[in-house]
Amino acid sequence: MASTLYGMLICALAIDFTFLICQYELVTTLDGSSIIHKSNHHWLTCQVKDVSDAQWRNVRSNLPILTAVFGAFAMVANTLRVYLHLKARGMSIIWLFISLIYLCYLHGACIIFVLAIASLNFLLVKIFAQRNYFPFLLWIFNIFFLSCNRVYEGYSFSIFGQRWTFLDNYRGTFRWHICFNFVILRMISFGYDYYWAHQDSRFDHEKHVQRCNICKSGKLCYQILQERNISESFSFSIYLCYLVYAPLYIAGPIINFNAFASQLEVPQSNYSSRDVVLYGLRWIFGLFLMELMTHLFYYNAFAISGMWKLLSPLDVFIIGYGVLNFMWLKFFLIWRYFRFWSLVCGIETPENMPRCLNNCHNLETFWKNWHASFNKWLVRYLYIPLGGSRRKLLNVWVIFTFVAIWHDLEWKLLSWAWLTCLFFVPEMVVKSAAHSFQAKSAFGEFLFRELSAIAGAITITCLMIANLVGYVIGPSGFNWLISRFPTREGLPVLSGMFITFYAGTKLMFHIEDAKRR
Repeated sequence: MASTLYGMLICALAIDFTFLICQYELVTTLDGSSIIHKSNHHWLTCQVKDVSDAQWRNVRSNLPILTAVFGAFAMVANTLRVYLHLKARGMSIIWLFISLIYLCYLHGACIIFVLAIASLNFLLVKIFAQRNYFPFLLWIFNIFFLSCNRVYEGYSFSIFGQRWTFLDNYRGTFRWHICFNFVILRMISFGYDYYWAHQDSRFDHEKHVQRCNICKSGKLCYQILQERNISESFSFSIYLCYLVYAPLYIAGPIINFNAFASQLEVPQSNYSSRDVVLYGLRWIFGLFLMELMTHLFYYNAFAISGMWKLLSPLDVFIIGYGVLNFMWLKFFLIWRYFRFWSLVCGIETPENMPRCLNNCHNLETFWKNWHASFNKWLVRYLYIPLGGSRRKLLNVWVIFTFVAIWHDLEWKLLSWAWLTCLFFVPEMVVKSAAHSFQAKSAFGEFLFRELSAIAGAITITCLMIANLVGYVIGPSGFNWLISRFPTREGLPVLSGMFITFYAGTKLMFHIEDAKRR
């Protein structure tokens, strides 16, 4: 009874906090909207809304044409599969043809660069895959092109001679080297899966099925799909189809080669037609929430305009937290939109954002649930080959440095990566010690839970700082941010922020307890 009352109290505090923050931010938005210029008129009303985020602005403005295009692609591909009884090889030809048309529109003549690098990677894999040094060679090749693509901004056709310069006038509507970051991940996936196909598998299928709830229900989980033996599917047509598969080409989610080829052979059956429709309706509801957020709260516009430097510490805290929620909802909508069309076409990918940002109280949970498909990719192709949990404290630095470089060659992203590692290492040490701790009394359990809530509050604060530095204010803004809070005005805000995150962590504990019952 006491536990239930305590949980209700925590819930009441959370609701009260949300109401106060929204009310306060509405006032801040109204006061600052007149000097924020990166906005336009809202489609629900005639009032302004925040369209300062270029990525979301471009995606949202192109939603009608993207929906029409993917609808047509899905109808053609699914109809041909059914009437011609096509399997992996046949569907790879169909999707390759469709996807190359799509890429010609996106990248114009620059599709030559995409196909050339992809072909070189295929040759490298086929020639060297049975050598012991192949993984090292694969990483060097792909990181080289990942870096060169960014340094040379996608290259110019003039490097092949003046007679090819005219092709620079036909570079399409979307910079190819931005999308190619995802292609790099797919090329590495193909290389490793082909390399492992020539070795003895250590995956225990029967043991996995006994432990996996998805497999017990008669469905196929992602783990089974990615460990399947598909030695006949490593052809050039299926490889190229995997790299440029239209529904996932621009933004993912990321799926490994084995899982993709398996579902190209036999379409996914985990989602029924009804499930796919409900998935689409949930996405529409998420889009409506984004429209409300950008109409009522100008978090991103405040952040990128630099106006946050003129605000109070409380305003900075609210805007920082708001930016994180805006980013979460933005990526939620982008990734689920493309995943929806992939499901319609018979390919199920790992779900990004399976857990809400506001329901994560440690860094490990946050990163497993943010870009979840990328996390699975990193575990399979980087974390485990580097030694897995045996070298966890070292591996985290290598992994986050790669993640930063993969996103872009910028110091603020490297700062974000290394800040995250600095916060990650103590958490791993504390969690390791906590696993060996056994509470032998009610007081011991209470003390352990309170310390865990305090640790959760610290983690959420660190997470906010790392992401603000990486994606909003940059390394230069970090010094200003730190200098504002240890002041007479800032300390009460810092204390209130910590108490709020502490209460939020306790609420997460109660939610987890309720799920276990």
